[in-house]
Amino acid sequence: MPTATEPECCPRFDPAPWQELEITWENKLFVRDHVRSILHIPLNFGAVMERAIQRVEAAGAQTAQRLVITDETSLWGADVYLEVSKEVPGAQMATLSGTFVSKVFEGPFGQMSSWIKQMTGFVAARGKTAQQFYFYYTTCPKCARKYGKNYVVILARV
Repeated sequence: MPTATEPECCPRFDPAPWQELEITWENKLFVRDHVRSILHIPLNFGAVMERAIQRVEAAGAQTAQRLVITDETSLWGADVYLEVSKEVPGAQMATLSGTFVSKVFEGPFGQMSSWIKQMTGFVAARGKTAQQFYFYYTTCPKCARKYGKNYVVILARV
């Protein structure tokens, strides 16, 4: 198990700025890639992220936050979006636009279906309808263990 003195690969996440936030993106730029999954359990997430991060760093397109969100397209895969500051050669680029409502959850991934139900209710209580969900996994599993918290931000496009 990682110790508090080991270097971090993921910064400690502060949930407050993401809790119950409404944000509007207009052509927010991302590198998009695809992860293979079995029943929503990712098989090659690490390799996909390593490839994307190498391309982003080589292009000098990193952002301060390193926002990574996923769109669970099916039981068998997910599209992964890594925020960038500019176009990245050799990478598939994508933009996201729209209004999103966010809510932070904490706990094991096994609670995801409960979190989605809670998020659907939260959005409805605001008089809106969730059109699509994106998931912001704030730290890698190793850093989540190190920090003792596994935060997931659900973003609902409304």
